[in-house]
Amino acid sequence: MYLLGYDIGSSSVKASLVNIDTRKSIANAWFPKNEMEITSVKRGWAEQDPEIWWDNLKLATRDLLNKTNANGKDIKAIGISYQMHGLICIDHSHKVLRPSIIWCDSRAVSIGEKVFKTFGEEYCLNHLLNSPGNFTAAKLKWVQENEPELFEKTFKILLPGDYIALKLTGEVNSTISGYSEGIFWDFKNNKPADSLLHHLGFSPDILPDLVPTFSEQGKVTLKASAELGISQGIPVTYRAGDQPNNAFSLNVLNPGEIAATAGTSGVVYGVSDIVSHDPQSRINTFAHVNHTNLQSRLGILLCINGTGILNAWIRKNIGNTGNTYESMNEIASGISIGSDGLVILPFGNGAERILGNRDTGSWLGHISFNTHSYKHILRATQEGIAFAFHYGMQIMKQNGIHPTIIRAGYANMFMSTIFSETLAGITGTTIELFDTDGAQGAAKGAGLGAGIYHSFEETFREFYSIRTIRPDINKLSQYQEAYAIWLESLNHLITLNSN
Repeated sequence: MYLLGYDIGSSSVKASLVNIDTRKSIANAWFPKNEMEITSVKRGWAEQDPEIWWDNLKLATRDLLNKTNANGKDIKAIGISYQMHGLICIDHSHKVLRPSIIWCDSRAVSIGEKVFKTFGEEYCLNHLLNSPGNFTAAKLKWVQENEPELFEKTFKILLPGDYIALKLTGEVNSTISGYSEGIFWDFKNNKPADSLLHHLGFSPDILPDLVPTFSEQGKVTLKASAELGISQGIPVTYRAGDQPNNAFSLNVLNPGEIAATAGTSGVVYGVSDIVSHDPQSRINTFAHVNHTNLQSRLGILLCINGTGILNAWIRKNIGNTGNTYESMNEIASGISIGSDGLVILPFGNGAERILGNRDTGSWLGHISFNTHSYKHILRATQEGIAFAFHYGMQIMKQNGIHPTIIRAGYANMFMSTIFSETLAGITGTTIELFDTDGAQGAAKGAGLGAGIYHSFEETFREFYSIRTIRPDINKLSQYQEAYAIWLESLNHLITLNSN
């Protein structure tokens, strides 16, 4: 018997089939094999057609079943992980009205900042725990102001995971965690943020119905069953944004525990039981998967938009574009710590929260034609991403998060020894890597939500790290010297963008 997990990313849709008894993934599949297209009509815009998520989910499911010869009737529950903060507008017939404005789209930054000032900074930070910033609420306001006829046709708004659940079950619903990532949840009053909705000119009815994160949220319809090759009536029993789900998949559930990812974007996610906020809203607070009105479990999220996407850009556009990530890592390993002074700032994927919502663009500097080569660029890329993590983690420390261990899946940038050792070295933090991913986490969440597993402890039985990276104190001064040059370059870039 199996659990099926989906992870709806902006690059691909992943699926994992997990054996209920062993809690191990028996197979994974993903589509497309190249990255999904992100449409950017204007600078700072980022859109995707939600239907491509569904099309690739169907392909991944069929591939998964073909690989394993698993019977679709043996799947007992489905879980969904998804890219956060996206906006999908649907009409009464559940038709999508426009492409989704996804997480890295920054068109609504100025709207969020205006709302922050006019609605009240004190209210936003104490009730919403965030500035409206560039999240779903601000994106919906952009649609209302710029596409009023479309807005009038909007029956409900959905997050990407809500849309996939709709395609699977025909049900229109979301979770408290989902509301909070859209900045639609009032933590002080433990209810939807009706005051904010009224201020923005939205009816509360535009939000989907609420269901618990771990619960039966609908059942696979006959139509979805035929498209996927699985049985009608399988319950969808878990749903969470990619970062809360990544933390869940790493068994990060209690105050003081830390999870990280370094895919297209980079995230450090710490769990807290204290309802608090960053006065500058550079890091964000959302409801974690196990948050309830009786037990606060909040995810303190540091996000860096430009991480793996920078590494991918370098691979595609600079040097030998036939290189694999493995060969790039090997080439970069021949260069010493600090890349002989070459600096790359990875902030080229939209407005960065940790930089005060500035869209600075990336920056490559201190090039010496007599010293530096393609090899230096490769190492400086990975160091620049790790230093951006460290920069953000310093902000987290100012807000009460003091990590000593970071848990991460053995995937993406964490497969690079250079990146992992640089991050451990500059932060002084041990990194534990696990053989898991978002799709596997979603599958396990489905098992818990369906009552197949009866506790978090039972869900994560036999869950062990496969690799540990500890800080090398003998190299600390080298990392600190390189970081100081990187930080000086960042401050220079911020100054340029402030003038």
